[in-house]
Amino acid sequence: MRIDAQIVVIGGGIAGLSLISELTRRRSTGHRIILVEAESTLAHHTSSRSAQHLSPAYGPPPVRELTERTVAQLAKGLEDLEEPVIWPCPTVVVGSKAQLAAESTFSSTPISRDAVIELCPELSPMHPEALVGGLFEDDAVRLDASSLLEWHRRIATEAGVQILTDAPVTAATYDDDAWEITAGSNELRSPLVVNAAGSWADEVSQLFGAEPLGLQPLRRTAALVSLEQPLAADHPVVVTADGGWYYRADPVGALISSGEAEPQDPCDSRPHPGQMQALVEEINAVTSLRITEILRSWTGQRTAAPDGVPVCGFDPELAGFLWLAGQSGYGFQTSTALARAAADLLLEDLIGTWCSVETAQALSPTRFHQR
Repeated sequence: MRIDAQIVVIGGGIAGLSLISELTRRRSTGHRIILVEAESTLAHHTSSRSAQHLSPAYGPPPVRELTERTVAQLAKGLEDLEEPVIWPCPTVVVGSKAQLAAESTFSSTPISRDAVIELCPELSPMHPEALVGGLFEDDAVRLDASSLLEWHRRIATEAGVQILTDAPVTAATYDDDAWEITAGSNELRSPLVVNAAGSWADEVSQLFGAEPLGLQPLRRTAALVSLEQPLAADHPVVVTADGGWYYRADPVGALISSGEAEPQDPCDSRPHPGQMQALVEEINAVTSLRITEILRSWTGQRTAAPDGVPVCGFDPELAGFLWLAGQSGYGFQTSTALARAAADLLLEDLIGTWCSVETAQALSPTRFHQR
């Protein structure tokens, strides 16, 4: 099937879905927009495996700015949704003195060991050298990721965006001021293409003749577990400062994660054999959380740029090819601001309206071509 469009977005995760939603809410654009997704369902990989925890203290300065703007917008509520998609979720980072010093940020408050244990009594068995105190973040929030993803999809499709699943991009050529793209059984033509392909963004870029940016997928594994004694719904998220593990309350018990950042080729990741059982044993050994059963486990891929900052901007060597990738685990917490920044570039060739000019420049893929 041959389809003509003004914008083709590659990738049906939070990056692609938030962008098509943003584009269609700018009603005056009049653009025909198509999103293509290689899998049979949207948000199949990383976006459906999120920890659903947004922390303004998490990430380098450009990410923190994008997070602040995204959380502020989501806090206002979404059109046609009565239930909020975010709500307060305080966070406690725990560790040794050196680890806490390395993790301290402008938005976190140092607290004593006694204060940590008052908030999280299950941490009292931890050795005093491993838990000298903590960092308290009162501006972190929980997210209903599935509701947000579905809202973006609905807003876009109701406005006429066509979403094509089972449509991996396999070929692309540039001719007469437009891209000719093969996506599954579809032949698309568009002057503008957005690479929001997540772990596959570098691979997709090579089909268009772009120079890969060195984006690296990184594994992270999590599980839902049952507990001997449930945590209160408002219990803080607990994160070890060295990235060893974290957990938060969940209706079934708790979500736990090993917090690893293991490089891996793009794929449909799965937990290593015995990985979650070993984590359960470790957490049970140093806390009184008393995990009793692993109910479900999964692995996602966070894709990081070499400098750890997301990429949002036009490729300096390819006409009409915009990168929206490398969110590195910050996808949901930066999605609204990044979508608006990308839409500004696509529709008006502007920067610095939904993020500062300094952040827009930090996001640009041109930084990798200046080395």
